[in-house]
Amino acid sequence: MLQLNFDLTHDQVMATMIDLTRPSILHRIIVAGGDSAATELELRHRGFLRVSTTSRCVPHGQYAVGIVTGQHSLQALEAALAEISPFLSATAAIAVVIDFRGEGSNMKVRENLERLGFRIEAGVRCHEHFVLSARRQNFSNMANAA
Repeated sequence: MLQLNFDLTHDQVMATMIDLTRPSILHRIIVAGGDSAATELELRHRGFLRVSTTSRCVPHGQYAVGIVTGQHSLQALEAALAEISPFLSATAAIAVVIDFRGEGSNMKVRENLERLGFRIEAGVRCHEHFVLSARRQNFSNMANAA
């Protein structure tokens, strides 16, 4: 019975990430984090065939959507965000699952995303998790100006 509850929670988190980033089956999706392999398989099962993980490709800003899952500390999440950022295009969307409860952790993740050129769009609570979505706004222009 406990496994059923986990599956429902995982399914809800996955559906929320997809809803927030709005990918089509033609978009390239990059996945990072501790659960990246399982997340990649789940996305493929849902019909998204252009999915990869950061460990299997070279970063060239070619992905329209990023998904970060499976981080159990702020340091691990910051590392995953830094790892996935070079793979994402200048107008990419990203969904981040925050599955830890540190004081001020949501604000630190928001600040980190903003430093990477993202503008926060939404945050949704899914059971014990929080899914934060953001989108880049012409990040290449910002990087050139800096």
